[in-house]
Amino acid sequence: MPNTQQLEDITTQVRRDILRMVHKVNSGHPGGSLGCAEFFVALYNDIMDRKEGFDMDGIGEDLFFLSNGHISPVYYSVLARVGYFPVEELNTFRLLNSRLQGHPTTHEDLPGIRIASGSLGQGMSVALGAAQAKKLNGCKHLVYSLHGDGELQEGQNWEAIMYAAGNNVDNIISTIDLNGQQIDGSTDTVLTLGSVRAKFEAFGWIVIDIEKGNNIEAVLKGMAEAKSKTGNGKPVCVLLHTVMGNGVDFMMHTHAWHGKAPNDEQLAEGLSQNAETLGDY
Repeated sequence: MPNTQQLEDITTQVRRDILRMVHKVNSGHPGGSLGCAEFFVALYNDIMDRKEGFDMDGIGEDLFFLSNGHISPVYYSVLARVGYFPVEELNTFRLLNSRLQGHPTTHEDLPGIRIASGSLGQGMSVALGAAQAKKLNGCKHLVYSLHGDGELQEGQNWEAIMYAAGNNVDNIISTIDLNGQQIDGSTDTVLTLGSVRAKFEAFGWIVIDIEKGNNIEAVLKGMAEAKSKTGNGKPVCVLLHTVMGNGVDFMMHTHAWHGKAPNDEQLAEGLSQNAETLGDY
C-alpha cells in the first residue's frame, strides 16, 4: 500500500494526465476532474478493498460508481495508473472508436467501468441497488459512489436518498464533491443547495465532513471515519470540500473550466505547476 508521499506523487501525475487528455482533443471536463484527483487516488490505492482483475459481478470486493460521469478524465487516469488497462490508452481519450469516451460507457468493455454515467442524478439509485444486492448475497463489502454538488439539484437523488435510509442501506458511502461550482456558475447562483449536511441528516443519513478534500491525509482520515460508521443501520454521506481545478492556479475557484480545454500555452503552464512524477503516457 503506497505511503502518503507516493499517493501525492500519483496525484500529481494524474493531474498531468487530465490536462494532456483534455488538451489533445480540445474537449472534456478538467475542472471537476482536477478537484477530485486526491479522492480518486486515495480511493483506488488505499481505501477500497479490490480483488485482482475485473468482473462485472463485483462479488468479494468493494464497488465504486461515478455518478457525475463528465469527470471521466480523472477516473480513466486512476484506473489506468492502478492497472485496469494500459496507461498508454489514455492517449485515445474521446477519439472515435476509443474505449475512453467523454462519459464512461459499458458497451466498450473497459475494465473498471460498471455503469454508463453522466446523465446526472442516476448514480445514487444504481449504487443503492448494488449495495442491496451485496446484502442479499451475504457480501460484507461496501459500495462507494461520487456525486457532484450541482447534481443534487436533480430530483431523482432525493427519492434515492430517502429510500436508502428508509430501507437501512448501511453498506454504502456516498461522497458529494462540494466545490460550489457547476457548468453555468456557482451553485449558489444557479440554485442554492442550502445546508447539504442538514438535508442528508433530515433524510436519515450519517454525515461526515472532509474539510480539506484536496489533502490526501485528510481524505484518508475522513474516509476511514466514514467506513467506521457503516453497518449501523444508516447510509453514510461524505461531504468532500474541494476546489474546482485544484493544482492549476488559473483553473481554480471558477466554473469557467468546468468543460473547457487548455490551449497550448495553458497546457504548458499547467504542466509546469505539476512536475512529472511517474512518467507521461
